[in-house]
Amino acid sequence: MSGPSVMRDLHPHLDIGTRLVIVITFVLFVAALYIKGFGHGLLLEAGVFLVSVKLMLMAYKNSVVAKEVSERLDRMEAALVRMERTLESERPVPAAQRSDPASRDITEQSLAR
Repeated sequence: MSGPSVMRDLHPHLDIGTRLVIVITFVLFVAALYIKGFGHGLLLEAGVFLVSVKLMLMAYKNSVVAKEVSERLDRMEAALVRMERTLESERPVPAAQRSDPASRDITEQSLAR
């Protein structure tokens, strides 16, 4: 997977708030490296940065899965509508609802007995 392709895939799933958090977190991480140096504080700052990235990746994955589930539900609904139409077209029409007067007369005679 190439870099630009990944960014195009991420774009529709990350809202402006998430992008802003990514930038701010990265800037603060770099500033902490500059101010604190490469000492013990680096591990703490790296841990905070990795937790932030993990939360953003989880949000991205959730967005992708939600879109896939929505598309799958739409396909299932369309299939159910097609099945209903097929069943409705195959269902016999009751004699009382037929427009043929001869069939209604036969039904009325059988009911009169």
